[in-house]
Amino acid sequence: MTVAETTVAADVCCLKDTPKDCGSDVPAHFTMTEDEIKAKFPNRLRSYDLFKKMGSPRHIVAPMVDQSELAWRILSKRYGATLCYTPMFHAKMFSDDNPKYRNEQWQTSEEDRPVIVQFCANDPEYLLKAAQLVVGQADAVDLNLGCPQHIARRGHYGSFLMEDWDLISKLIRNLHENLEIPVTAKIRVFPEVEKTVAYAKMVEAAGAQIITVHGRLREQKGHKTGLADWDKIKAVKEAVKVPVFANGNILYFEDIQRCIDATNVDGVMSAETNLYNPAIFSGKVLPTWQMAQEYLEICDEIVTKSSFIRAHLFKLFRYSLPIHTDLRQQLANAKSMDDMHQFVKDIKARLIEDSQKEDARKFDLENIEMDEFGYRKYPHWICQPALRFEHDKEHSKSKRLLNEAKVADQNDKASDLFLIKEENKEREREDEDDCNKKQKLSQE
Repeated sequence: MTVAETTVAADVCCLKDTPKDCGSDVPAHFTMTEDEIKAKFPNRLRSYDLFKKMGSPRHIVAPMVDQSELAWRILSKRYGATLCYTPMFHAKMFSDDNPKYRNEQWQTSEEDRPVIVQFCANDPEYLLKAAQLVVGQADAVDLNLGCPQHIARRGHYGSFLMEDWDLISKLIRNLHENLEIPVTAKIRVFPEVEKTVAYAKMVEAAGAQIITVHGRLREQKGHKTGLADWDKIKAVKEAVKVPVFANGNILYFEDIQRCIDATNVDGVMSAETNLYNPAIFSGKVLPTWQMAQEYLEICDEIVTKSSFIRAHLFKLFRYSLPIHTDLRQQLANAKSMDDMHQFVKDIKARLIEDSQKEDARKFDLENIEMDEFGYRKYPHWICQPALRFEHDKEHSKSKRLLNEAKVADQNDKASDLFLIKEENKEREREDEDDCNKKQKLSQE
């Protein structure tokens, strides 16, 4: 039997027995019993012991390629994040004998803990080799099973492993049986709740000690993002015995508790909203320039790639740059830290001036107005979530579309689309080495 066939029927029924005693209900790649694994790694934390050792984190920064780097993790932890994931690293490139990729991507420090390092992989041995390189510096290693991008399809990793349960089980199990620190996993959901639950139970049985559930389908990405399904996250939480983190539909601080109440999860993860409002976990409503200044001050101490910094600044000032278009080009051209600081200084002066105009002084934090869809009407200089356009008029009836917003003003639409294009251009401004790495990645 395959892992997919046996998981639901047997729940990998006898993990405390030997694989031989269990017959075909245990996959052949389960070469050790749970008791043998415990004896091999007596000090390695499991499940809720791991969760508690990390401080029982409820506010979690998601793994985001080129965006959850050390400097951003430190900023997020200043504002309420209690656990951060690194960006997704490519296991084969990370484990390569030439350490250039690893040295460029992986940074940590004492204030970075707790931290979980995430890898994408499709080869158990490369994944193990990469994971062993962060032992002693990370609290756990996470397997990315959620990336929906085309490069993940070409490389056969992330969410494009969802149909290959045997390979997923082998990837996780090899770490569970051979790695000194725990393994966790981040998954997406299937259209069927039953299949989603079976999938999560297979991941748990293989050895994942924490499961993060992104409540969206693989197809829900970009302009098709849509609502995450909290009911499926709840079903997973009820079905597994390890801690579960929820990912999806977090726009405001109050959404965190709403998610916990609706799903009973152990923690809530933020990805995109954290990028536009790194203070999301604090409940504070802060000006964008304050966050930008603090971030740059951290980058003054921690070497951070200029492409990462520009991308963060584009997101922080998403709603202001379509107004101050000359500064948008200034940011696009910024290369050095001096350039970045000058841009923030210049846009701060503009935004303070904007905030002192007569109509702007009416903004009251205690009485924030809502638009017709239930979104808060913040002025453009306040950190706030990125609202996308409504993509499904037939099915999007809710007043809280949560990351899908109808924008009536066509000028705002044009500005928004222009800014998205500018952000995309910035991603293409990486140096030749980065381009070569991406090409290599796509061929794996």
